[in-house]
Amino acid sequence: MTRTGGALVEVAPGVHAWVQPDGSWWINNAGAVLAEGGALLVDTCATARRTRAFLDAVHAASGGTPVRWAVNTHLHGDHTHGNALLPADATLIGHRATREGILADTLLADPPPVWDPVPEWGITAHRAPEVVLHDRLDLHVGARRVELRHPGHAAHTAGDVVAWLPDDGVLFTGDLVFHQVTPLLLMGSVAGAVRSLDWLAGFGARVLVPGHGPVVPGERVRAVLDAHRRYYDFVLATGEHARTAGLTPLEAARRADLGEFADWPDAERLVLNLHRVRADATGEPLDLPAALADAVTYHGGPLRCAV
Repeated sequence: MTRTGGALVEVAPGVHAWVQPDGSWWINNAGAVLAEGGALLVDTCATARRTRAFLDAVHAASGGTPVRWAVNTHLHGDHTHGNALLPADATLIGHRATREGILADTLLADPPPVWDPVPEWGITAHRAPEVVLHDRLDLHVGARRVELRHPGHAAHTAGDVVAWLPDDGVLFTGDLVFHQVTPLLLMGSVAGAVRSLDWLAGFGARVLVPGHGPVVPGERVRAVLDAHRRYYDFVLATGEHARTAGLTPLEAARRADLGEFADWPDAERLVLNLHRVRADATGEPLDLPAALADAVTYHGGPLRCAV
């Protein structure tokens, strides 16, 4: 464990997951694929402190192998702010929607008073992917092939990308999977997230590295994806009830029984997900400030932040 609580876990020879408990707001997982000619990173972290801890751990594990590539699984700052600390000659890769979203982001410069404490980024400028993909891109890290794939539709975001290592059976999912943490679909699509589950299952992963939460062994992948399906069905049913009963997302969330999901961190994301459901149903633009304000109200104050 590092001073951030993160740990570099080898999930296959030369393939590591950077796991940061407890996976709640702004505390993500990342990864590294190591070879003699250079390392590929899968995502960075939210803050300079956490990203440096990740980079230091990779440096130690690789014997100082340089970082030659990094891929962003999506646009959110917990996975991308640390891009700014990567070597200047490292190539950064992501979906074109991820590049556009990072360049348009304002949270780094002006975070709203939604989290307590307000995150201390320690980073002042974004770095967006220089190489973009639409559907698929294959990389060769030494002798290992790494397949970067987009599900073909919006899910967690419009630009989700997984990193699949077919020879090792390792799948880095980004935030298409939150393991034992409440999923967030505010900037994506609940229906698309449901569709992504069969797509993810189709890889037949021996090890699944989620965007947040513990690494998932192969024998547990189906159960984890099934839990996501039940949560998404719960969100969609709650959203449909809100529509027919004339309830706002906040009112519907307050009346909902979280049931089996009550112990997952960041339960207030239900409100945000219901805002997504309403926007998709009505075709109206999502009001991000209003959604975040409702989440704070549901939570009873600023959201927990431990970065």
